[in-house]
Amino acid sequence: MSAFFKRFSRTVRHLGFAVSGSAERHLPQAVRSRLQARIAASESLHTGQIRIYAESSLPLSYLSRNAPARERALTLFGKLRVWDTEGNNGVLIYLLMAEHAIEIVADRGLNPHATARHWQEMIAQMRSPLRAGHWEEGLVLAIDKVSALLESHFPAEPGDARSNELPDAPIIR
Repeated sequence: MSAFFKRFSRTVRHLGFAVSGSAERHLPQAVRSRLQARIAASESLHTGQIRIYAESSLPLSYLSRNAPARERALTLFGKLRVWDTEGNNGVLIYLLMAEHAIEIVADRGLNPHATARHWQEMIAQMRSPLRAGHWEEGLVLAIDKVSALLESHFPAEPGDARSNELPDAPIIR
C-alpha cells in the first residue's frame, strides 16, 4: 500500500468519525458519569490526578501533517495542565476513536516508576476492547491500571484532606 493511499485512508476514516459525532454518541452522558465517578473513587486512594480526553478524530492540522495520536496526547497534556499538579503525578488518558487508539501520558513524578515497556504492555491490554468498539470498557481498564500504579507509588494517607486539582469529568469531543 502506498504512503499516499495510507494517508488518504486515514484522513477519510477521521473525517467519517468527525462527521458522525461518534464520541458523543458512543460515550453518552450516562457513560461519562460512570467514568467520572470511577476517577473520583480512584483519586480517593492516591494523590495523583487522572484526566480523560476522548475525541472522534484528530483535528485537520494534525491529519495534514500525518501526526500520530501520541503527539495530540502530549499537546493536550499541556493544554489541560495535567503537568501542573502538586505531586507532579497527573496522568492523561487520551482516546482517539477513529484509530481505536489510546495514549497515556504521565507527569514526571510518575514516569520514573514505570518503564516505557510497562506503558506499552498496559496499552496493549486495552487494544482488544477498543478494537471491538467497547469504548467504556477500554477507558475503565485504563483508569484501573493507572490507578493501581498511582496507588502503589503515591498512596493517599488516611485522614489527609486534599483538593481535587483537576476536574474528574471526561472531556468528549
